Amino acid sequence: MTDPQASPVLCLASASPRRRELLASIGVAVEVLPVDIDESVRPGEPVVDYVRRLARDKACAGCRLSALPVLGSDTAVVLDGRILGKPRDRDDAAAMLRALAGRTHEVLTAVAVAGPAGLLDACVATRVVMRPIEEAEISAYWATGEPADKAGGYAIQGLAAVFVARIEGSHSAVVGLPLFETAELLRRQGVPLWNGTLAG
Repeated sequence: MTDPQASPVLCLASASPRRRELLASIGVAVEVLPVDIDESVRPGEPVVDYVRRLARDKACAGCRLSALPVLGSDTAVVLDGRILGKPRDRDDAAAMLRALAGRTHEVLTAVAVAGPAGLLDACVATRVVMRPIEEAEISAYWATGEPADKAGGYAIQGLAAVFVARIEGSHSAVVGLPLFETAELLRRQGVPLWNGTLAG
């Protein structure tokens, strides 16, 4: 974990507390500078291209605000080729969970780091297998407040963990940042891990 007093070694171009916590877990102190970019899907754009474009655009936008290397990331929950974003309301969240229940879906997470080595990126696909979910569980889960701002209407690192039968791939990528790939990109950019005890 990062020392609360540690000087930032990376700019995180995101307001996501989950990404900040994941970076802290590998000892990377960050300055948080959310950026505003157009997140619309382009006509005919494959999902993998979409998440990689957003991650890269966020990293590039952050470069105009910080002298540190900048990390941008984006995550998409995909079912039958359709991106499930953050639910608009209770009914939308319930519809998403009904669609995901008892099925396998894919979570694509892209990460990009702009720094001395240029703009480097990676994209990770993880398969998530959900068990069947009862209507009463869907209602109770919405009442917790957790799914309201989560892509796909659920948080694998939170209460929705009980719905996940298994995953095939990176758990941290489903949360919001693939740590194995992220650490490699940071190393190539010279960003130290473990509060600086592991140099890039």
